[in-house]
Amino acid sequence: MTDLFNRLWDRTRGAFAQQRTHERARRLAIGSLLCLGRHTLTGLIGAGGCQFLDWSADYRLFERERFDADVMMQSIQRAVVERLPATDPVVTFMDDTLLRKRGRKVAGTSWRRDPLGPAFCNNFIWGQRFLQISAALPERPGASRARAIPIDVQHCPSPRKPSRRASEEDWKEYRRAQKESHITQRGVERLHALRRELDRSAEGRRRRLVACVDGSYTNRTVLKSLPLRTTVIGRVRKDAKLYKLPSNDSSGRGRKRCYGERAATPEALRQDGSIPWQTASAAAAGKVHSFQYKTMSPVRWRNAGGECDLRIIAIRPLAYRLSRQSRLLYRNPVYLVCTDPDLPVEQLIQYYIWRWEIEINFRDEKTLLGMEQAQVRTPQAVASVPVFVAAAYAMLLLAGEELQGCSPMIQAFTPKWRTASHEQRPSTAQLISLFRQQLWGLAIQPDNFSRFVNDDPSLPTVQNFKNSLHHAILFAHG
Repeated sequence: MTDLFNRLWDRTRGAFAQQRTHERARRLAIGSLLCLGRHTLTGLIGAGGCQFLDWSADYRLFERERFDADVMMQSIQRAVVERLPATDPVVTFMDDTLLRKRGRKVAGTSWRRDPLGPAFCNNFIWGQRFLQISAALPERPGASRARAIPIDVQHCPSPRKPSRRASEEDWKEYRRAQKESHITQRGVERLHALRRELDRSAEGRRRRLVACVDGSYTNRTVLKSLPLRTTVIGRVRKDAKLYKLPSNDSSGRGRKRCYGERAATPEALRQDGSIPWQTASAAAAGKVHSFQYKTMSPVRWRNAGGECDLRIIAIRPLAYRLSRQSRLLYRNPVYLVCTDPDLPVEQLIQYYIWRWEIEINFRDEKTLLGMEQAQVRTPQAVASVPVFVAAAYAMLLLAGEELQGCSPMIQAFTPKWRTASHEQRPSTAQLISLFRQQLWGLAIQPDNFSRFVNDDPSLPTVQNFKNSLHHAILFAHG
């Protein structure tokens, strides 16, 4: 596990100007996985056993932009694409998240609506906004599970609103910056950047890019500005105004029609009894389910899609019971829109079910790796630290995917009362535990009880961490 992680980290050498800076970042990246307390920069330094040394260089790594975050994430993108079958598209998931902060002087922070607040009341939190794109690594072809690997993380702050006494030029500049910093506009820019990165290699140029998004990104900003060979799958309103394609009658003068007759809305499509339900199989929640759907294509969406041909899918809600004795319950129906009418429906549904994996990424990054716990406030540091943590998290997941057969090793350390299942996918917490076991196992070997152990942290090898076990434990309980 540790060897695979270091092999992946070696591929990020181009993001650093110096070798010693690259090794210092490696120590902090491994420290983010070893840290047992709060994941501040002090915690990352202490987990590597360097808390009694000069720590200024570690802070300057982030405050003075000693590494290129885009180049670092591009190495992870290439590693993900190399693991995909030759004919598979690159399926990605794009969404934004909020990192809670307390300091009012932290750069890029503002009041934002809490997405986890109750539906009847809008709560606001003080925090930062980040946009993330994760790529899917499916277990096998067809209906199967997939693990999302973060491949792009960007800080997306909102511009500061000028005062009432500001000049008209300041207000014009603010409105321009407000349009450019809108989250959907930033999402389009990152999709174009990802497409350009794929086109740099012959293998990536042949692949199609599929982006699964939620309803906030299914609008005209995204649908009308997509790069070439890119497909978007997203949620659509149940009352969206759809139109059929215009007739081929081109007689007469003037501009050709873009829209034909009015088509049924997604809700009307679901309720139309004359259209039969069709069945598609897709993996969800650890099982392969049969989803019933109705589809309509090609259609055009006047408010958002423009002249783009779309496919609309209405998915019937699945029936479920909370227990064997409870009554039959139903979930809400789902309405999807796809910019590629020729994409098979089974693949379309499976790709969108995988989108939930980016929510798991957000949970792991915040709860297990402490992405929002770093106590930095300069513009460079607040933008680079979360990207750095996401890169370490992505390399951990890639190492776990490459390490075939790690489930038996994880099951060997699970409690007796926990149900053992070799088919169950290792969680992020289990991968971190396996990483710690392999790395800290060097610290409790009998030969390390000697006083002649080399504690010099300047050596650019992973052996720097074999004696950091006591440092990490004491920091966590300090």
